[in-house]
Amino acid sequence: MTTKTRRPKSDFVVVRDNLQGEINSGEVVLESGTYKLTGKLVVKNTAKLTIKPGVIIEATAVAADQLQAVRYIAVAQGGQIDVQGTAASPVIMTSETKKPAAWGGLVICGKAPINKGTTASAEVSELTYGGTVANDNSGSIKYLRIEYPGFSYSSDKEFNGLSLFGVGNGTVIDYVQIYESSDDGFEWFGGTVNASHLVVSNKDNTAVGDDLFDWTEGWSGTGENFYGIRTNAGNRGIEADNNSNNHLATPISFPTIKNLTLIGFGSTDTSAESQAFKLRVGTKGKFDNVVLKGWKTGFDVEHDETISYVGADLLATNVKFEDVPTKSKGTTTGKLTADVSKVYTESTTATGAGNGSGVPTWAAGWTKGL
Repeated sequence: MTTKTRRPKSDFVVVRDNLQGEINSGEVVLESGTYKLTGKLVVKNTAKLTIKPGVIIEATAVAADQLQAVRYIAVAQGGQIDVQGTAASPVIMTSETKKPAAWGGLVICGKAPINKGTTASAEVSELTYGGTVANDNSGSIKYLRIEYPGFSYSSDKEFNGLSLFGVGNGTVIDYVQIYESSDDGFEWFGGTVNASHLVVSNKDNTAVGDDLFDWTEGWSGTGENFYGIRTNAGNRGIEADNNSNNHLATPISFPTIKNLTLIGFGSTDTSAESQAFKLRVGTKGKFDNVVLKGWKTGFDVEHDETISYVGADLLATNVKFEDVPTKSKGTTTGKLTADVSKVYTESTTATGAGNGSGVPTWAAGWTKGL
């Protein structure tokens, strides 16, 4: 019989129309209905935020000159979040303003290894992340939809839909959709966390998103059943880095992902980054059962270190291409063309996330806009 650690009730006061502040200890439970997020909400060390099925957290609008008041939710090292959504009653984090970049999103900082240093400060939230605890546990997220995130302070300081900074594999992430983010949908900054049943959809034509999935700084977790789609001139399906300052920094990014579908905009795409995969600055990765549709390039591999892994520690097996005129492209650090065709093997029967280039059945009911 598994027992859960019960935290004492927190002294944090929940005000339904003014949800903000720091949860410094104990457990805060959001039971039902809608809560207005009016500032940043930070779950600190030893504290826990529990969100019951069907709860809606709605970020209120922020004035253009009030950058310090940007709405977001963050979990600091040692804190935990427990999102208890279900397929019938997902938890929804959204905004009053129904446009990309209306609010920050969800940021989680853990103690798992990164390659930027033993620890570092998160791009957004300024919280510390990283460490030596591979099995660190930042909580559990199930059936969560994050809508209209991606607020940008500047080009170097932007929120993603779900930002995972040094998150450990004791954390559960399962059934999460990022809907209309102006920056990346999911981004991993190192860590070991595993994730499954992830959906990213970017279709807004006026505020196009960045990459659907992105990793850097040594992420080495697993992924299963990822579905990403964009029907605008946004960026890549996957942008994968190791470390831009030191391509051989350890731990080297090396995720293993199976059952993956990435849908681009097709032949009319005007984006300069119409690549299903951009693999660069020394990342490794193993991918299996992949469907790619509507990208100008399938696999774009850059830099000598990355290219050296092709066919071994950088390999996609059982790939089905649909409307992808250039299947692979390689560029050395010195900007010379390289043959990276061994980065993939093909299969006409690949099913990707479960339904080929169609919407997978596991996404039914709790997602929107697919």
